[in-house]
Amino acid sequence: MRYSIALAAALLAAACTTAAPIPAPPPGKTPSVADIVAKSTPADWRALDPENTLYMDFPPVNGQGGGRVVIEMAPDFAPNHVANVKTLSREGFFRNGGVTRVQDNYVTQWGPGDDERKPVKGKSKLDGEFTRARAGLAFTALPDPDSYAPETGFSNGFAVGRDKDRAWLAHCYGVVGVGRDNDENSGSGTELYAINGTPPRGLDKNITVLGRVVQGMELLSSLPRGPGAMGFYDKPANIVRFADMKVAADVPAAQRTNLEVMRTDSAIFAELVNTRRWRNDDFYKRPPGHISLCNVNVPVRAGKP
Repeated sequence: MRYSIALAAALLAAACTTAAPIPAPPPGKTPSVADIVAKSTPADWRALDPENTLYMDFPPVNGQGGGRVVIEMAPDFAPNHVANVKTLSREGFFRNGGVTRVQDNYVTQWGPGDDERKPVKGKSKLDGEFTRARAGLAFTALPDPDSYAPETGFSNGFAVGRDKDRAWLAHCYGVVGVGRDNDENSGSGTELYAINGTPPRGLDKNITVLGRVVQGMELLSSLPRGPGAMGFYDKPANIVRFADMKVAADVPAAQRTNLEVMRTDSAIFAELVNTRRWRNDDFYKRPPGHISLCNVNVPVRAGKP
């Protein structure tokens, strides 16, 4: 009896983490992403939720530059940290904040830019939210193999890894995580970072991830690299200031950046992924035949005001 139960459990675990076969290549030349987006329907897109969207606004310097970074948060994966960042934003914690670290091919990190600034209503420490239960999570699987997770895919636009019990957000380019010290429960969202280079997937399940940049990543990835250890700016004068980081719902409707994200549970998204997997056009002569999780770029477009 014990053997039968163990065998059944093993078979169930294997079934939960065995990917479906990779789809066959589409016939002929593969269309471009623009071609696929052009034939999508309104049902293939979803608008960002203003209550779970952050705007990080950089003012122009000497009349040049500036702009807005738009971050979509993931309360399904890090509900306590998302709630805390919203509380911090609403108490003005990030007003006149600063980018304090830019490490090449790794992260851009920001916070209040002032070690003396402490939260008033928000928390300075939270228990880490590194993974969540697999059960109950909407998930569209990728059949392609992955080195860091038994199975990968997408959940409401976010790149996700999972095993037979747990699921977690993957450290792909543009992902926004919670800075912490060696104590895994020392972060809360007072310091955040965005991946600005090759996806460091070894961080998966070790740091709380609360969202991803959906627009404006070029503003974070093009900043001067910090000369100090780990890319920190070694002088306060070098800190790159941003005006504020606000919850989109707190911004007047006329001043919002209305964006739509392609639904990752749609047939058009599956078609897009397969054309990238089997890319065959005037430039690509030898299709790779597979695609990695962090090489799938979920399309984002301007939405209706």
